Amino acid sequence: MSKKPKRIADARLLAFEVLVAVELEGAYSNLILPKVLTESALDLKDRAFATELVYGTLRMRGRHDHFIASASDRFLEQIDPKALIVLRLGAHQLKEMRVPSHAAIFETVELAKKVVGKSTASFINAILRRVDSLGFEGLKLPTQENSRLALEYSHPEWIVSSYFDSLKNAGEVISLLKSNNRAATPTLIAWPGLASIDELLEAGALAVATSPVAASFDGNPGTISAVRERRAGVQDLGSQLVVEKFYELFAPELRWLDLCAGPGGKAAYLSALLKRDGGSFLANEISNERARLVSQVLHHGEVCVNDGRSMPEIVGRFDRILLDAPCTGIGALRRRPEVRWRRTLQDLKNLTQLQSELLDSAARMLSPGGVIAYVTCSSHQAETKFQVRSFLKRYSIFVRIPVNDTRADNDGDLQLWPHRDGTDAMFLSLLRKEEGL
Repeated sequence: MSKKPKRIADARLLAFEVLVAVELEGAYSNLILPKVLTESALDLKDRAFATELVYGTLRMRGRHDHFIASASDRFLEQIDPKALIVLRLGAHQLKEMRVPSHAAIFETVELAKKVVGKSTASFINAILRRVDSLGFEGLKLPTQENSRLALEYSHPEWIVSSYFDSLKNAGEVISLLKSNNRAATPTLIAWPGLASIDELLEAGALAVATSPVAASFDGNPGTISAVRERRAGVQDLGSQLVVEKFYELFAPELRWLDLCAGPGGKAAYLSALLKRDGGSFLANEISNERARLVSQVLHHGEVCVNDGRSMPEIVGRFDRILLDAPCTGIGALRRRPEVRWRRTLQDLKNLTQLQSELLDSAARMLSPGGVIAYVTCSSHQAETKFQVRSFLKRYSIFVRIPVNDTRADNDGDLQLWPHRDGTDAMFLSLLRKEEGL
């Protein structure tokens, strides 16, 4: 009979193993870390320490790498990937946490002995001692503003450049970069008709003043019975808001479609509203696994599995289509810090092509007088304003409907920002197909 795997009781070892899964195996930190913590033998204090080690090391990787490169006579590419993860963990404790230098170095070297061997641990010890002696201002820094800010606030330069394109103001860009480097408190949603906001508040959540269904919760949402029973969920306030703004266009007996529904947060909210108010709902997802996740949270309607670019004719036409398009996801860097290092400009190019094809598909399936809600979790104009502008050039029978929000821009589109709105950087454009054309 095989023995159960030993539960991890070392916060640094747990952080290392999670970072290996994220950095080397493609896992997502916000999915794997809660699971590993639940299975660990760590107490609450050590869980908090491990959480900061994981998320903080991922956020500040670019800056930490600059320190490590400055302290080493090797290029980063020449350092063993697991040793580099250990070095980043050490650098994070030295530069971003209130861990005494001697403890940060000693404990990181002890970790290195366990996971990369004594010989490499000696190398790590030498590098961390040099890192500890270096100040940021003493490093060789780029002179160009975008490059300097990218290094200082640990973002890829192409993302920083996109922020300047949108915000046009260095002060605002810096505020946004700082916001991306702060952990986001989970936001809960009481699905209408299934749970009440009072139930969430009684469980220790705090009401969000601008919403009748949202509450913030600085803890493990899985401890709340309404969340475990799928009567409530975890959903960023920005995602909730774009659903609400789209749903303001409700009318009885309409057919609603969520074209790219996985993993299901917006579909869950929409389906709960439609269960209460009436109307048919279809949630489509290209992936069988993600479709299964959608079906677990859907409160009304059906789930189907199709490529959203080529939906079968049998599904018919719809009056309202939510296109929460696949995108770079750079609007959620507070919650998914590794995304900043995974996405590239080539990804951006590929995704904008996919978004365009999905918009074409939505246009074909939309009934005259119907509305597409085009949504991305991104602030990059190639995925937002430019995508909508290109669509309207291709389809003269479509017009924008201004989003009913004081933050909507001159075109009527809504772009939310972490530093302004305390949400992910969600984008919403409402596109109506004119009747009789």
